[in-house]
Amino acid sequence: MDGFAAVDFGVAREVLQRGIAALYLVAFLSTLNQFRALLGERGLLPAPELLAWAGNSDRARRLLRPTLFLRIRYTDRRLVVLCIAGIVVSLSLVTGIPQLAPSWVPMACFLLLWLGYMSISSIGQTFYGFGWEMLLLEAGFLAAFLGSGSEPPPTVVIVLFWWLVIRLEFGAGMIKIRGGREWRDLTALMYHHETQPMPGPLSRQAHLLPSWFHRLEVVGNHAAQLGAPWLLLVPVLGLWIPGPVPAIIGAVGAGIVIATQLWLVSTGNFAWLNWATIVLAFSAIGIPSGAPRHAITAPPWVIDGLWLPWLVVTTGVGALYVWLSIPAVRNLFSRRQAMNASFNRWQLANAYGAFGTVTKERIEIVVEGTMLVDADPDPVRGQWREYGFKGKPGDLHRVPAQFAPYHLRLDWLMWFLPLGRMHEDWFAMLLVRLLEADSPTLRLLRHDPFDGARPAQVRAVAYRYRFATRAEHRESGRVWVRDRRRVVVRPLSLGEE
Repeated sequence: MDGFAAVDFGVAREVLQRGIAALYLVAFLSTLNQFRALLGERGLLPAPELLAWAGNSDRARRLLRPTLFLRIRYTDRRLVVLCIAGIVVSLSLVTGIPQLAPSWVPMACFLLLWLGYMSISSIGQTFYGFGWEMLLLEAGFLAAFLGSGSEPPPTVVIVLFWWLVIRLEFGAGMIKIRGGREWRDLTALMYHHETQPMPGPLSRQAHLLPSWFHRLEVVGNHAAQLGAPWLLLVPVLGLWIPGPVPAIIGAVGAGIVIATQLWLVSTGNFAWLNWATIVLAFSAIGIPSGAPRHAITAPPWVIDGLWLPWLVVTTGVGALYVWLSIPAVRNLFSRRQAMNASFNRWQLANAYGAFGTVTKERIEIVVEGTMLVDADPDPVRGQWREYGFKGKPGDLHRVPAQFAPYHLRLDWLMWFLPLGRMHEDWFAMLLVRLLEADSPTLRLLRHDPFDGARPAQVRAVAYRYRFATRAEHRESGRVWVRDRRRVVVRPLSLGEE
């Protein structure tokens, strides 16, 4: 570092700008493919109804986070236009074209992504209620002030990325320490690989590892989340301590975070959460560029290689973050720590965290349909046939697929149903749409057992799932073993739902 300029973090800036833009690309693509069926004009939770409610009073309007759709009437077509625009801008940043221009050009591009995606997530209701939504928004906002290739990255913005990683990782670690006993007695990961919302292709192999390994996993997780993030701040000492040691310590901390996240990527499907953390951790990896430091005879409007107006802007962002971070700091050390919470309408300087408790068994809600009007409750006699989802477990022989960083929103919310959320409005509407054989809804699924025909009845049944042991897998080829618990939604037909 060289005063106001983080001269050794040019590569880190490249990774941040292109990586965050790539994640926005995934987010807009996910929205383009799913939003209309989930939240569109005929969605499970129609966004126009939320916007109409928000327009009824100033108080309701203030409760809704900022969105362009409060000023421009929502239509599915306009949502598509916004998504395509977001994809185009994201692609341009991934290729690095705006970064070749003056700093205000990539700034404008990232702020457009930030505002566009905030406009979507603000009306996304429970389908956009995940911590990685606000993480992407905050990362995009900060990326707007990294500058372009014509000047070094501002030190203050690089440090703000370190602060984001600390809140993300240390916050998650503290949630676990304060949460379920399984994190303190080191048994959490004996269950987590099997019971996580969307297992991946290697989740079963991870689950079947010996218990001593799972205990070691928990210890490593605590070290990576509670200790390693603070090492990212050490390179700041390079302003006063000569030599490479501070930068090396920061890079080691980043490496620990990245290695931990790669393990999570390989054993689960957490949308873009892990990939975002990996990209953000690269902010602490400084690589000496070999380029000359700022010119000794620089004009007075250039300080440490940074144009003075740009330095004023980025310093202002830093000052804003100091103010906005006060609630976040209090939250980190509070006994009543909030998880995935925002303390301002713009979702900056947020609190993060995940899996404070780990479920000990996996209950899956299986949706079934039949063409018989008065079907017998027995699955065979009643000819009940299962709908297949893309990511959530269903078929006992199917190895879970890798979808992350792509986000399957419906599949994720299905995991929450047996955790006391069976009466969610969106799930009731999902059953209605299946009875109607609604094409957009069916496209969210992997398998429609009726090939587009309308079933006479649908119902929901709870099953307990567990991974097959190695012996069970050799004998039957099954990945999952399940036992039927009970019918949780009685058979429904059109007209009585």
